[in-house]
Amino acid sequence: MHFSNRIADVVAAAPTAVEDRPAGAAALSEVALASGLALAMTIALGAVVIAHRSDRLPALTRLMERMDRSRFFGTVAPWAQVPLMVAMVSLITALLGMYWDIALHIGLGRDEGPLANPAHYPILFGLFGISAAGVLACALPRQDEVGPSGVRLAPGWNAPAGGVLLTGAGTYALLGFPLDDVWHRIFGQDVTLWGPTHLMLIGGAGLSLVAMAVLFEEGRTATERTGRRTSPVATYVLKASLVGGLLIGMSVFQAEFDFGVPQFRLVLQPFLIALAAAFSLVVARLWIGRGAAIAAVLFYLVVRGGVSVVVGPGLGELWAAVPLYLAEAVIVELVALRLAHRPIALGLTSGVLIGTLGYAAEHAWTQIAFPLPWTSDILVEGVAMATVAGAAAGLLGSLLVLGLRRNLPDALRPRLLFALALVAIAACATNGVIATHPEDLHGTVAVSDAGSGQVELEVSFDRDPVAGEPAWLTVTGWQGGAGTDGLAIDHLEEGRDGVWRTTAPVPADGTWKTMVRLHDGRELTAMPVYLPEDAALGEPEIPVEDGTRPFDEEKLLLQRELSDDVPGWLWLAAGSIVLLCSIALVLGLGWGVNRYARASRPDVGAATTPRVPA
Repeated sequence: MHFSNRIADVVAAAPTAVEDRPAGAAALSEVALASGLALAMTIALGAVVIAHRSDRLPALTRLMERMDRSRFFGTVAPWAQVPLMVAMVSLITALLGMYWDIALHIGLGRDEGPLANPAHYPILFGLFGISAAGVLACALPRQDEVGPSGVRLAPGWNAPAGGVLLTGAGTYALLGFPLDDVWHRIFGQDVTLWGPTHLMLIGGAGLSLVAMAVLFEEGRTATERTGRRTSPVATYVLKASLVGGLLIGMSVFQAEFDFGVPQFRLVLQPFLIALAAAFSLVVARLWIGRGAAIAAVLFYLVVRGGVSVVVGPGLGELWAAVPLYLAEAVIVELVALRLAHRPIALGLTSGVLIGTLGYAAEHAWTQIAFPLPWTSDILVEGVAMATVAGAAAGLLGSLLVLGLRRNLPDALRPRLLFALALVAIAACATNGVIATHPEDLHGTVAVSDAGSGQVELEVSFDRDPVAGEPAWLTVTGWQGGAGTDGLAIDHLEEGRDGVWRTTAPVPADGTWKTMVRLHDGRELTAMPVYLPEDAALGEPEIPVEDGTRPFDEEKLLLQRELSDDVPGWLWLAAGSIVLLCSIALVLGLGWGVNRYARASRPDVGAATTPRVPA
């Protein structure tokens, strides 16, 4: 297509940016170094396990004895408390690395190599720590210390079910690292949070909190079997920290929206917020007691908000907004005043209200705190998806607590409810990721030089681009450099003449990738304003200039690194493998909760806790 009237002074101020970073997988030398590091940590962990199992590690034994004598930490058996502490520290470490990594990718684009990105180190060590915590949980207890929910690993060696689950969740997340390199070799780098192998990293870490809850209960029950009195305050605080961590883990999926460069439809944000809130806060209120939903949110705000402060002002990177969840916590607490004795009804009712009233509260908060506030474009579909997600997640939360209480109803009913909830969540997620793009939309751009490599734009369309209010219509520039200067978002304003204008100058030189992004209904589309030459990809420069350009599939601009010559069946096959692994993780966690719930308790008077009505 011919473009005319290029602005010479803008071009003169904009040096040609040639991208020389590799666009595919890591160099084999870096793969070998990373593999060697992982092997060394694994050998060290194995040495600790062998030394403890053979009574040749007195330092660890003394640590556990001190914790056992503590009024606070002694609430949970030390063989469970030590791994829980290791896992929690590891999760926060991985969380910090992940938000740092996302900020770096938004500002700088793809990695020069996995070991060249400093944020990858806390992610790697954090995920290894989660897996190591699970291994420790399996190795630390003696044969007679594990209750009836234990899993026999070898003659004379029973491991707590929570330890087995934690090992599995951590290992699943850790496997995302090497598989991510394989993915890049086949499909090119995917500079997005929601790449399949990236979902392994965050999914395994986030869901490890379910395994930690099971391990906590196994450790607490072991302490009760000794006849020791436990501290109610310590129990409350430790549980609230775990559920606050669960809320953090469930919220990680929203990170692209937190920074303001989502690559999927906006309706997914209220869906994900309702999912995280209903599941975590129902668990908090039912498992811990009054006020626990609010306590979990306060823990979340301190840790999650702290990570934003460290990554933003601390490291000088982009700020990530934080969903509040305070209204959702109040909703759960109020519903519990009437329905605390009926867990399933509480979960469903809380979930529906979170999807409606909670939606309204978070809608107001996005107008203040988020780069892309919610608009009327997503109202109907957003509320519908949030309500379904909230009800399904609230149901799952109530089933989890019934399992932790060893109070599940008959075998068929919880399995059916579990399956229905997962199907509902999967259906909403699938609906959310299905997007289209118009085939006939063109934009005509008039460019005015604003100096320092920045321009002001006027954009007119060959037809009305939106029906009503769009989800967003912005000029977005990203990957412009490290720090807070690497992202620019300007919401276009429509004038009376039907022309849309920027409200402030936008960058259009150097390494910036600047485009007009339009999201209306199910359509996600974009038009390039300026894209630099990328030698590694063989992509030419798209200069900033007056002229008419077509809108195309947004992913083609946001993810130039993706290979376009890979057959569709290969992507489907690779994605299906990751999906099956994810399903296996979720089913494994369900198995572990069910195993703990069904385990007999001959040492505690009656066989089980009295049944609670649904």
